[in-house]
Amino acid sequence: MPARKQLLTALVGAVVLLVTAACTDAADGGGGSSGPTRLTSTTGPGKSAVDRVTWALPYGEPTTLDPAKVGDYSPQTVEANLCDTLTRMNPDFSLRPGLAKKVSWEGDRALVLELRPDVKFWDGSPMTAQDVVHSLERHRDPKTQGLYGQLFAGVTTIKATGPHQVTLRTKGHDQTLPKALSSSVGAVSKAAYVKKAGAAYGTAKGGLMCTGPYKLGSWKSGAGLNLERNDAYWDPELKPKAARIAFKFITNSDTLTGALLSGEVDGTYELPPSSAKALGKSAKGAIHLGPSTQNVLLIPGHAKSPAADRRLLDALSQVIDRDALIKNVFGGDGTTLKSLVPPLTWRGDPAAATYDSAYEKLPAVPKPDLARAKKLLKKAGPVGRPLTAAIPAGDQRGLQAMTFIQAAAKKLGVEIKIRQLQPTEMSSLFYDPAIRKGLDLVLTFGYVAMPDPASYVAESVVPGGIFNWTNYRNDAVTRHLDEARTASDPAASAQAYAKAQAIFTTTTPAVFLATTHERMFMNKRISGAPASFAYAGMPWAAYLGGTSK
Repeated sequence: MPARKQLLTALVGAVVLLVTAACTDAADGGGGSSGPTRLTSTTGPGKSAVDRVTWALPYGEPTTLDPAKVGDYSPQTVEANLCDTLTRMNPDFSLRPGLAKKVSWEGDRALVLELRPDVKFWDGSPMTAQDVVHSLERHRDPKTQGLYGQLFAGVTTIKATGPHQVTLRTKGHDQTLPKALSSSVGAVSKAAYVKKAGAAYGTAKGGLMCTGPYKLGSWKSGAGLNLERNDAYWDPELKPKAARIAFKFITNSDTLTGALLSGEVDGTYELPPSSAKALGKSAKGAIHLGPSTQNVLLIPGHAKSPAADRRLLDALSQVIDRDALIKNVFGGDGTTLKSLVPPLTWRGDPAAATYDSAYEKLPAVPKPDLARAKKLLKKAGPVGRPLTAAIPAGDQRGLQAMTFIQAAAKKLGVEIKIRQLQPTEMSSLFYDPAIRKGLDLVLTFGYVAMPDPASYVAESVVPGGIFNWTNYRNDAVTRHLDEARTASDPAASAQAYAKAQAIFTTTTPAVFLATTHERMFMNKRISGAPASFAYAGMPWAAYLGGTSK
């Protein structure tokens, strides 16, 4: 599920935002490729100007580019280059200043944003404190039907407190808020433009008005979407070298493979495993593997399903060979997962050692054991009917993974029927219980979009959470997650999260399958694209350039 369906690292104390070096972690290469043998957050810098870069969106056309509503791979891949955020993500998931040159707490109930005075929107008008207030307030307005309102639950007021200053008054300290400002929650749009566009804002018809390194050009529904360089961009360190970015909506993996091999398309994130195998030794470009906070989960669709019984899920978990799943479905580009959140989420936190220690103490990932699985199923009782599992239509990776799970469940005597949903329906089911009504299980390829595990988890295990589809409730978990959110000391926050994690990991209805690496392909004529999943929250296209001077 985004961070909602959706990574990052932590901001500390008074929120001093620092630029840190890109990380490189040892890992096995994958995708049948002889190329990448390590995970890396970056690629070599783009050196020269290029007229056009063509990039694929394997998850299809964005439904919206409105920062208050983006919540999936395609829209975030595009929007991150258009609408700058108040704090900015680095390729290694660390944070640095963005539209706000400083973010700090004054006491425990006032988060102060010191804005840059020289930022302009694409139309040349200056970004004001009022624009920032309006952008943040949209997340609190039910009329927006945005996805991030819960992050502002503890905010009492958002006001301009100076020509270039905005203050968020809160009920108490909330260490999540500064981190959230690096995601689309912190993106700033021109207030007057948004008001005029109304509900069409962020669509092909309504357009956008932001401050990013690229501005929205043509958008022909069903065909493609183009970005144009913002030559008046405010950040001299990130002046785009590519004049135009052309996005192609290519959801068929064979078509995508052909386009990359021919050079018709220069690159893509979320390269399918089948394409990776074909492109592994291509002379056209290279596959890059990067760290990621993506998680693959199998979760029940609603509380009345037999699959909502954790005992049944534990039985299914016990017959799934995760190592084989990662090797055969994900091309070896991933690792097993113990809980809801992958460890990379907290990698840059000053209390990372505490998070790591707590994660290591969680129960080991189960190895396939049919006899034990049958004993667990006996405790749950007979299922009584086939279970219906949802995957996106046309997603070969999802189909292969669910078919793998289906075969494992059959050994247990549990029948699973696979239902393929169209992309729009699949995306909507995360927020619309009516769509999930006939679904027992949902295979999700999610990601954490903020450097804060507690806020992501809360959406799945706290009563009323947007992804708490089974009405899971544990008062101790809720209390500890609240302590993690409100603690001003990073160590105290990590300790509180660890207590919650120890409980929900073994009790919440979910099967934790894997965390996958980011897999990106880039044509050899260009370079500079971040290789990590941080691309979804940063202006990645501004790093692109030609490989020759």
